[in-house]
Parts: sequence; structure tokens; C-alpha cells
Amino acid sequence: MTDGISFPRQYARTQRFTLGAPRTFSVGASGERVAFLRSRSGSDRVTALWVYDVATRTERLVADPRHLLDGEPSAAQESARESPQERARRERARESACGVTAYAVDRDARSAAFVLAGALFLADLVHGDVRELPVETPAFDPRPAPDGSRVAFVHNGAVWVVDPDDPERYAGDRALVGEDDPDVTWGLAEFVAAEEMGRLRGYWWAPDASRLLVARVDQSRVQRWHVADPADPAREPVTLAYPAAGTANPDVSLAVVDLAGAHVPVRWDREAFPYLVEVTWAPDRAPLLLVQSRDQRRKQVLRVDVTSGVTSLVHAAHDPVWLDIVPGVPAELPDGRLVWVGHVDGVRRLLVDAVPVSPEGWQVREVVDVSSAGVVFTASEEPTEVHVWRWSTGGDLDRLTDEPGVHAAAAAGEVVVRSSASMTWFGTRTRVGEIRLASHAETPVLTPSVTLLRGGERDLRIALLLPTGFAPEQAPLPVLLDPYGGPHAQRVLAARNAYLASQWLADQGFAVVVADGRGTPARGRAWEQAVAGDLATPALEDQVAALSAVAAARPGLLDLTRVAIRGWSFGGYLAALAVLRRPDVFAAAVAGAAVTDFRLYDTHYTERYLGVDPVGADAAVYDRSSLLADARGLRRPLLLIHGLADDNVVAAHTLRLSSALLAAGRPHTVLPLSGVTHMTPQEHVAENLLLLQVDFVKRALGMT
Repeated sequence: MTDGISFPRQYARTQRFTLGAPRTFSVGASGERVAFLRSRSGSDRVTALWVYDVATRTERLVADPRHLLDGEPSAAQESARESPQERARRERARESACGVTAYAVDRDARSAAFVLAGALFLADLVHGDVRELPVETPAFDPRPAPDGSRVAFVHNGAVWVVDPDDPERYAGDRALVGEDDPDVTWGLAEFVAAEEMGRLRGYWWAPDASRLLVARVDQSRVQRWHVADPADPAREPVTLAYPAAGTANPDVSLAVVDLAGAHVPVRWDREAFPYLVEVTWAPDRAPLLLVQSRDQRRKQVLRVDVTSGVTSLVHAAHDPVWLDIVPGVPAELPDGRLVWVGHVDGVRRLLVDAVPVSPEGWQVREVVDVSSAGVVFTASEEPTEVHVWRWSTGGDLDRLTDEPGVHAAAAAGEVVVRSSASMTWFGTRTRVGEIRLASHAETPVLTPSVTLLRGGERDLRIALLLPTGFAPEQAPLPVLLDPYGGPHAQRVLAARNAYLASQWLADQGFAVVVADGRGTPARGRAWEQAVAGDLATPALEDQVAALSAVAAARPGLLDLTRVAIRGWSFGGYLAALAVLRRPDVFAAAVAGAAVTDFRLYDTHYTERYLGVDPVGADAAVYDRSSLLADARGLRRPLLLIHGLADDNVVAAHTLRLSSALLAAGRPHTVLPLSGVTHMTPQEHVAENLLLLQVDFVKRALGMT
């Protein structure tokens, strides 16, 4: 299938080689079944729902969207029929496939609920039957009750519940809980929860299926922004409730709602702790809330009395700089012990009732599952690798992955699904026990040749890629830095697929350098908090240090008079920053979807690093990280790229920097992408963006 195809076309067509691979796993608590998603080929964008039977070691197709919808599904067709909330979820989750892209199961994974083109479907994972439920549409975020007796979903900003065994009893004219107020929604996650906290849901079933905890979000005090499509002036702008740094957040509260619709407000100090980070509700336990202060220096774990709505303090945490959110906590073991992740001597450790139980020196990344069997979690000793561990309630600690690489997991009890990437194979290999699930992902038309280095006074992790077939007499090579370089994301990982685009760039005649500097994950509290009050200086210093480290390790390899940098999102910010502040090092830059002024970015991300008062006490801090004041110093070629439909980093970032550059008389290039969001899922856009970036850099460095 790949004969004669170019890498940019294949990279775009396969959505970065993710299509066809199994993903989004749900393990039933009984250990009998594992549900997952997968498309039928490496270029098929239509994902279907599958189930793996643990006892028989077989997998089978349960829900194929092609059979459930009229004709071949497409993203455009689904978008026309789905809810605005579903479109927002896909953007927040960076989901660019179509078909079944999200689902939820009951406790034992006997049934699964999902939405296709706004319609609600329920799949029997035991027998394979799938049926559409006659509910109000478009439906959003359906979730079966733990016992499978009912299905809840969100429609028109309200929560509804249907009995799948007796659809005629469905109260189609009345929501379980909701309000006739366009500024108020029930059961939905607000923007910063979905984009920055990792919380994509807004309601939670009780373990006994008797009631739900439901979030109420009042957006009335949040400023409104308008994202227009200049390519279609007849189309009305999309109005966003966007809480930019220093402005009002939505008012988020919580209520216990029974199946008759009666609800009891949950009470906590929402003035001091306005962020609802997570809700967990374990069997035979009262629910736990994780709430956070606006400056993100304090967190509380609260227990909810579901009868009165009163909360009591279970655990409090404080950090003078900030506290990160760790997926999977808080949680409780069946015996009531609290599972938490906190720093011990600067290292993020797994804590059980405040006692560290994870290996010394290993940075815990995520808690995957908590059950009577213990705690499954992921952690890193070397930041380029991630491994899966299990701590048992008897105190034993077992490492479940040994091969060098990046490993992830889904689990319930004794059943663990391991997804593994390595430098020795393409893609991800997924195993349930010792059985490997089939992957239909395509094999790339190129093979990265990566040298992982450690260099500089800060022991930076660096990847170096050279053109395929490189011979020493070709040196020195022009250099292209290809970073992300900011909080919450790494580029330098022991996984081959992480370097596919970088290798293609190298094959265009560059030495490509990828480096993770201060602020990136898995290097400890001091490393991550080094960017507090200044997102610019440490990140840029470490990219320059990485370049110097490679030049010192490989004398004569790099042409340091021809160094370019490219990036997207924080990487785009870093690229523009590089040519503005270090034109002595960087000769050209490509900045995609860059945050140019953090006063235009959201509260939860920005205020963690730069403070809560961007026009007052923290104004100097924001100015130090902004690019606008540096515009007059541009002396190098700069290409700015931005999707005009981006609702995360809005196009105003690039337009304001361009305006400042124009006012300063500094030539530059702007490439607007009509109809493109913060993602670039359109195949022709993704392909041609790579080609255009290389062409720009080559011309800027005099390589043509």
C-alpha cells in the first residue's frame, strides 16, 4: 500500500501513524473483557469498537460505524449532526478520527455506550448486539450505570437518564437535571478542565447506580470571544466563553442528584478552591473530590456526605510554587487507605496513607488502577523512558515492563493491558497478559536513525538525527532544531515513532536536534518549577545549550552559521522567541500556533507559571515572557503559521505579533490556515505544511 508514497503524504494520511492501532482501553472489573477502539487499516479514519475476551484470548468486532450509519462515515458528516460539546471534546482530546472515538462501559464491561453523529447507541459486549436508543439528540458523553441498568447522557446542557430495557419509560420531555439558562450547563466539563486539567467529563455515577454527582457550570461572568472564518464572511462567528489569564473563571459547583431529579448541593469553600479537578467514587465508599486554589499552590481532597452535601477534609497539600495534577489520584484502596502522589525530597512518589511505596528515585507519572490487588502506576527513572509498576496491598513492588522504551497501561484488578513503544520497532505493541492485540498501523516509508545524547551543565536529554546515508564528507550540515520545550510534554523519548517527522526533516539535508529543557516532565520538582515566573529564558537557554552540547560532542558536524528552529504551540512560541532574542545563534524560524502574549492564554495554564494578576502585580512577569515587545529586534526570517479556527491558541496571538512586527518595520511571513484549529487533521494541510516549512527554511539558510 505504501509503494511510491512520500513521507509527508503518508504521515498525514495515517494521522501520524496512529490509525489502525488499538487504543482507548477499558478493562472490566471482573477481568473477563477488555474493550478498545481500532480502525480496519492504517489509513482508515473510521474507528470501531472491539472487545477482547480474556478467557478465550480472542478479539471480535462489536460496533462498526459503517453498519450503524447510512453510508460511509466521515468527519464532515458527523460534525454536521453532532453537538457543539462533541466537537469541543474532540478538539480538547486532539481527536481527528471519526466513527466511535469515545465510549464508556459499565463496571464489568458488559455494555458500552457511545455516540455516532449525535445518536446514542448501546452495545452488548457479551453477545455483540448494538442498538440505537430513542433519546433526545444530539446526545453527548453517554455513560452506563455501573450495573448497566441505565444510561445517562448530556443533551442541551442538561443530564438525562434512560432505561435501555424499557425505552418507553424514558422521560423524553424532561431532563434529570438542567436549567433554562444559556449560561448554565449541567454534566459538562468547562474549557480549562478539559484543556488543562485532563477532566473531560462533568458527571459521575454512584457505584450502586442510585444517584449521580453532577457538575454545574455557570459561564455568565466569563468574557466572550468570537472566532470568525474570514474565508466565509457569511458565516456567523463562533462565540467562546474563554477565561484568559487574570479574567473571571466560570463558577463550577457540584450536586448529588437522585434518579427522581432531586438534588443536594455539595458544599466546600469554592471561593478558596474554585477548581474542581477530579471526582472519584469507589464501591462502598463516599465520593472524593479534588479541589484546587486559583494560584494552584493548594489542593484539598474532600469526602462528600451524599445525604447532606457536606464535605470533610481528607488530605491537604501545599507547595510555594505550584502543585501539578497527577492523573489517577486521589483514589482509595478497598480498606480505605488514600492513594496519592506527592513530592518526597523533590521526587514525585506514590503514597499510600502518606507512606512512599514507589521506588526511590523514580518519578511517578500516572496512577492507572487501584483495586484489592493493589496499585498499577507508571513512572520514570530515566526521563526518556516510562515503565509500568504494580504495588500490591501486601507491600510487594513489581515492575511489569522491562524492555527499554515508553510503556503505558490500562488495568482492573489482575488484568493489565500494556502498550509499548521502543527504539527497536515501529508503532505501539499492545498486550493483554502475553497475548498481543493486532495492529493495522502502517509501516513508515523511512526509518529514523537516532542518537540519544546527554549534554550541557544541566545534563539535557537530546536526540540527534542525520540524513539517511550521511557520509562524514558531507559535514558540516545546516542545523534544524525541532523542539516542543515546554511544560507537560516531552520530545526526547526512547520510542522510534517519536522521530519520524524529525528524520524526514533530516533527510532534506539537515542535522536535526531535538532537546527537552527545564520545565519538561519527569526530571523532578526543581527542574519543572525552574520556569516559574519566566517561561522564556530557561527554555531558550536550554535549546542553545543543547545545540552547543551536540557541537562539542560531534566536532565539525554542525554548521553553526546556518541554524534554524521550528515548532508548534509552545514549540512555536520557542521558535519565534529564538530568532527574536538570540539572532546571534538562530538564522531562521518557523512558528506554528504560537502563544505570543500569555495575557491571551487561559487561566489555569498561564497563571500556574506567571501569576494571577497579569495587569497588576504580575505585569512585569507577563511582559518578560511575551514576544510583542521583542518585535523591533527581529533581524532573521520568520514564518508565522496559525489556524484561523483555533479556539485554544486563538489566531490573535499571531496577528498581534505580526502587527507589532509591521509597526516596527520588520519583514516577516504569515501563513493563515482557513478552517484549521489547533490541530491540523486535514490531510492536504498536514502534508503541505511540512513541505512549506522545509522550503522556507532552505531559502532562509541559502540551501536552494
